[in-house]
Amino acid sequence: MALAQTDPLLTVEDVAERLNVTKDWVWDHSSRKPPYLPVIRIGDGTLRYRMSQIEEFVNERERLTTLRRKRR
Repeated sequence: MALAQTDPLLTVEDVAERLNVTKDWVWDHSSRKPPYLPVIRIGDGTLRYRMSQIEEFVNERERLTTLRRKRR
């Protein structure tokens, strides 16, 4: 129960705001286009995202960007 309070589930809107992208971008990267977002499918098209996993996604994208820059 404490984990749910410290690692809330986010909506598509929440993730779009956090990543500063459109809701369509979030939908696309939840299933159809890389990089894929870590998603929880609740049913009837409802998607949720763990805050901690979205932060890990951001950190990993930053790490990959840094690696690409170092190769040049």
